[in-house]
Amino acid sequence: MTEHGPGPGPIGRRGLLATSAATALTLTTVSFANAAPGSTPQRPDETRVVRGTLPPVSPDFVYLPVEVPHGVRELAVSYAYEKASVPAGTQNNALDIGIFDERGTALGGPGFRGWSGGARTAFFLRADDATPGYLRGPVRAGTWHIALGPYTVAPQGLPYTVTITLKYGGGTGPTPAPVYPPPRAKGRGRAWYRGDCHLHSVHSDGGRTPAEIAALARAAGLDFINTSEHNTTSGHRAWEGLWGDDLLIMTGEEITTRNGHVLALGTEPGHFIDWRYRARDNRFGHFAREVRAAGGLVVPAHPHATCVGCNWKFGFGDADAVEVWNGAYTPDDEVSLAEWDNPLALAARSGRPWLPAMGNSDAHRDPDRVGGPQTVVLADDLTKRAIQAGLRAGYSYVAESAALSLTFTVSGGHGQHAGIGERLRAARDEPVTARLEVIGAPGCTAAFVTDQGTLHTTPLAASGTATATWETTPAYATYIRAEVRHAPTTPGLPGPLAAFTNPIFLTP
Repeated sequence: MTEHGPGPGPIGRRGLLATSAATALTLTTVSFANAAPGSTPQRPDETRVVRGTLPPVSPDFVYLPVEVPHGVRELAVSYAYEKASVPAGTQNNALDIGIFDERGTALGGPGFRGWSGGARTAFFLRADDATPGYLRGPVRAGTWHIALGPYTVAPQGLPYTVTITLKYGGGTGPTPAPVYPPPRAKGRGRAWYRGDCHLHSVHSDGGRTPAEIAALARAAGLDFINTSEHNTTSGHRAWEGLWGDDLLIMTGEEITTRNGHVLALGTEPGHFIDWRYRARDNRFGHFAREVRAAGGLVVPAHPHATCVGCNWKFGFGDADAVEVWNGAYTPDDEVSLAEWDNPLALAARSGRPWLPAMGNSDAHRDPDRVGGPQTVVLADDLTKRAIQAGLRAGYSYVAESAALSLTFTVSGGHGQHAGIGERLRAARDEPVTARLEVIGAPGCTAAFVTDQGTLHTTPLAASGTATATWETTPAYATYIRAEVRHAPTTPGLPGPLAAFTNPIFLTP
């Protein structure tokens, strides 16, 4: 989950004018002495400092206009803000930051140039380089906008300081052509592939470099990963030389709105998806379609997380899958699991589309474990399209590590068999047999779950390897899915998951 936190350091803003206190704030434009187009004056660096206070009724995003003249080689910004003294239970100040270039701040427009949320107190952009989280490229003349995102504001307001420095003259190299990960790895043909599709590096609020993440992914036994930085695509170009025959790297984004987070899983490299809307704005469907048009899947992340703005408020009608298990298993994952399970009975009988479940680590830094958990998907090959197809179809299960493997099938009728995510057709009262093979779950309990709840459990041997079977009928169970759990640790709740599968539907 995102860490919007307040980093140390000064911040600010100047010339605040309230035009509509609850919906808009207009800031005085920051101006620098202009230079004639095409000239390359050897001018000294120029700095402007802006100070102000954002009121508690601030909108989600406030834009500070900056007039950038011709001849600028580099634009650098730093900021700081003050914490307040607040009573227990009251949110303190937290301020995010990003920037849009001269092409403007329109929702979904081309002007986006970077976002770091609350992870950094300073950034720069120039043609040949930029701070992680920001897009390198020329600093063209025109009105740029520093985006301030008051994530939470104390009752006393949010005092801030923003410092803008323009650097002139001196040559910079050209903007390097990005090198993106290829859409395929060697693979093993049709097989079960392990992946983690929710990871953060230094390109958002993570503490690891892409090279460190790639090494940890290999060590965790993963076949594929998906990059998912908060509200930026700057990391898409940062994986050069890190992929290989053994590791498929897909590019994406964690679209971090104020009403929940959603993974854009496997979008085309460099394709940015905007995040500046809430459920009340009725814009999510538009951007979900944009994710798919860019070759990605729409996957709401940690829908019942407890951080401010993390609860999922957009509904699941536009989703392709849902992240039910996020990182170390906690009670909010148990709530997400139950919410995901509830509609499965209707999907079983009606044949309507259903929403497959996923699990990802959301790893940011030590001790977060890459690949804990991981989604294991049956795919025709180790390619982006094949992995996405398996995830979309629900041909997958989730395991806490590569040490744990499942095989889950249901058989019945005239020699019919169905695997995870499939349908088995049989007469209403015809016996069918569920079979679960587990490897690598010592001390755990295996269970078969149906639309009525958990109907059969089996303690696993000390070795963690066992086979459990259970017989039922389509009249008694509309679907069957399997769970493997550790012993309970929280009073009133079942034990944490070690693994779970998507369902197999029983269709009369």
